[in-house]
Amino acid sequence: MTRPLSTDNLASDIRAGNRAALARAITLIESRRADHQASARDLVQALLPYTGNAMRIGITGSPGVGKSTTIDVLGMHLIRQGHKIAVLAVDPSSARTGGSILGDKTRMANLSNAENAFIRPSPSSGTLGGVAAKTREAMLLCEAAGFDVVLVETVGIGQSETAVCDMTDFFLALMLPGGGDELQGIKKGLVELADMIAINKADGDNIKRANRTAADYRGALKILTPRSQHWFPPVVTYSALAGTGIAELWQKICEHRTAMNASGELAARRSQQQIKWMWAMLETRMMARLRSDPAIRAKVKQIEARVADGRVTPALAAEQIAEMLR
Repeated sequence: MTRPLSTDNLASDIRAGNRAALARAITLIESRRADHQASARDLVQALLPYTGNAMRIGITGSPGVGKSTTIDVLGMHLIRQGHKIAVLAVDPSSARTGGSILGDKTRMANLSNAENAFIRPSPSSGTLGGVAAKTREAMLLCEAAGFDVVLVETVGIGQSETAVCDMTDFFLALMLPGGGDELQGIKKGLVELADMIAINKADGDNIKRANRTAADYRGALKILTPRSQHWFPPVVTYSALAGTGIAELWQKICEHRTAMNASGELAARRSQQQIKWMWAMLETRMMARLRSDPAIRAKVKQIEARVADGRVTPALAAEQIAEMLR
């Protein structure tokens, strides 16, 4: 028989830096069982006073850009500086089976063996933006456990950029060397969200092309409105494979932190993120009730059938479902 979860004991172990307790707690918040969800809410609430001191950094980029390799090299650089690194890597889940490869630990070979690093791959399970629904709570737990830098890696598809931007302090967009027509595929929305653009694989024969690409992105940024009036996104080049440019990349992140703190924008941004988080959680709870209440679920099925047959408009159907929730 499984021993009942003790929120107080778990919170105490997490604050002591117990990695097994941290992993167990994240499993708890990812659980869909009602009793586990209730315990998870109590746990996060208990640990809330001990959160908020970490640098929260979102990292995105298309598949193949080198996100995991970059995190591995950057993480080791930070550990050598005395930091404790937590990596929340969100894997794409299969749309058919819900399965996920969860292979980030194999792609971060050095970091996964480092004492001051914690890597937690989580399946996105189809949540909006490919970001695990509980990534925000997992981030708070990592902060309470003493990790002072939290890196959130996205799957780099769909709306994941916006989702990660809404939970981090600094948003780093990784790009590959390219130029001319290749740059026309630039995602305007992604570039507008980015606090910095970093061109990876600037090594060997790629160096000149990477520099040209960086110049092209600098030109593109000049015609876009930056996220903050206190920070203009820089464009840097680096090589995760060779380890060059990593120190400069981190320096820019630190400069952003200084600028945001001085202007008060960091605190304001986090406050807004908390409010967005609240509304997102409320929407999740409402949808959960629609799916879990047998009586409501049966009525929703009937309404769906009427919409499919063209007897009821989607707008009227939505209003009828909303009335049931009231």
